[in-house]
Amino acid sequence: MYRPIITLIIALTSPICLGAEPTGLTLVLTDSTTGQPVVNAVVILDSGTENQPTEAEIIQKNREFQPHTLVIARNSKVDFPNRDNTQHHVYSFSPAKVFDLELYAGRPEEPITFDQTGVVEIGCNIHDNMQGFLLVTDVTPAGYTDDQGLLDLHLPASADGSAESGLRVWHPRMTDNTRMARFTVNQPYPEPLELAVELSPEPAGGDRLDGLQKRFREL
Repeated sequence: MYRPIITLIIALTSPICLGAEPTGLTLVLTDSTTGQPVVNAVVILDSGTENQPTEAEIIQKNREFQPHTLVIARNSKVDFPNRDNTQHHVYSFSPAKVFDLELYAGRPEEPITFDQTGVVEIGCNIHDNMQGFLLVTDVTPAGYTDDQGLLDLHLPASADGSAESGLRVWHPRMTDNTRMARFTVNQPYPEPLELAVELSPEPAGGDRLDGLQKRFREL
């Protein structure tokens, strides 16, 4: 006599259980202009794990920012020690964080706190070829694409198929690298998930100094 009740309970609860399970799929990221794989792109799921503030460094060594790209949580503090034998003038005009560390050697007096999410491009007023990026996020990256432009993802699932997931992609050579590219993926999720972003051409190599760089090279 209890069978109908049990059947009804299973019918009501099964979709919810299915909805709690993420869907595993492979992201394939390509350059929309060339069709080539996009290597080492940062991929962030809107529903990802909360990112916790931390303390980090971006050093200046051999007239480069190291690391070139740093992903941090909102309210993280970042120091910019100079380990070159020349002085640097580190700055950013990005809306997510405007700051200016005037010409210095050694270590600045205080780290910089990044209290807004977004892409922060940093440069050196003396060495024009120096460029770096901070990605300030509220969630940790799901990962980075590999040499084939691939990344395994786990997207949230739902019972009725109406849900959608958001994700963001960023690469330093995106034609608009001042922001992360946003995508919305509707269920049922395709396998593989194929996305494309437009990249700018590879930069020319070399470390030529312009007149201003030469002037300050020995400071």
